[in-house]
Amino acid sequence: MHQAPLLCDTATSQLVLIDIQEKLAAAMKPAVREQLLRNTAILSQAANALGIPVVHTEQYPKGLGPTEPALAAHLHDTAIEKTCFSCYRAPDFVEQLRVNARRQIVLGGMESHVCVLQTAIQLQEHGYQVFVVEDAIASRRKTHHRNALARLRQGGIAVSMSESVLFEWLRDARHEQFRALSKLIR
Repeated sequence: MHQAPLLCDTATSQLVLIDIQEKLAAAMKPAVREQLLRNTAILSQAANALGIPVVHTEQYPKGLGPTEPALAAHLHDTAIEKTCFSCYRAPDFVEQLRVNARRQIVLGGMESHVCVLQTAIQLQEHGYQVFVVEDAIASRRKTHHRNALARLRQGGIAVSMSESVLFEWLRDARHEQFRALSKLIR
């Protein structure tokens, strides 16, 4: 039986950022919001530099507003709009994953216990290898966030950290992007 790799890999990864929108972000505690914005910006900048596709969604943007400007500055594609909680239920999302043709998904976004959880589970059910980045997801309540992480781990979904993902993508301090990207985490 073939076992999926346990490390994130630049050749097979795509970064998915879920619903990091102004009104939803404003509902987060300031420290939680700042951590999420900092770490998703690090991941998106690293993905861009390394040629890793980035897909981002917006949950009902008419009500929750656009993607946070601090993050939007690092995103090059139009957001995939949705009303379903699991991104996997949005046909445009599934089509974009298919076009990118990469089976390893690195997930960040909001909220941990709703859209991130449902998306991660459905991606795994459809044969994707999923890495949820613990310090790049958030919920309004700490108990909801902790419960989501526990459920993800119970379901066999890898939970990682933004710095771990960055260095897994780089693999070696001799990587041509090491200097530039390691500055992002200082």
